[in-house]
Amino acid sequence: MPADPSPPSRPLPALLTQVKEAALHKMRDRLAEEGYGDIREGYGCVFGFIDIDEGSRLTELAERAGLTKQAVGEVIPELEQLGYLTREPDPRDRRAKIIKLTPKGRDACLTGRRLFAEIEREWADQLGEDLLAGLRDAAEKIAAAERGEAAQAGTALRM
Repeated sequence: MPADPSPPSRPLPALLTQVKEAALHKMRDRLAEEGYGDIREGYGCVFGFIDIDEGSRLTELAERAGLTKQAVGEVIPELEQLGYLTREPDPRDRRAKIIKLTPKGRDACLTGRRLFAEIEREWADQLGEDLLAGLRDAAEKIAAAERGEAAQAGTALRM
């Protein structure tokens, strides 16, 4: 049997990682252009998942980000020191803290969300709305199936 002359295709996880890195590189550049050059990639576990108006508990942020409380908790003091957030007592449970955005943090968070939407719009322009929507749908189904949240996602993946 002759050897296949074409190189093996790259595994899908490697391609998805490259897509993620491309988006994050664009984000870093654009955030810096908008005056937020001090925002690191690791801060996304807060900015991407915090309730902009009410704030969020650390446990909520960790759950939404798919990270441990310890991992998310490491960035909280940095963001607080940079003036992006504050920690306030939770009125429902005085032992807990609510992490709230400062006005600077709210602006940064909204800017980041706008920039991610712009990047996705650029990809839709390059690839077509349907292809990008299909990519998003497939990624959401895979993630849901891995979390075990949606029996239908697993069924859809087998079809």
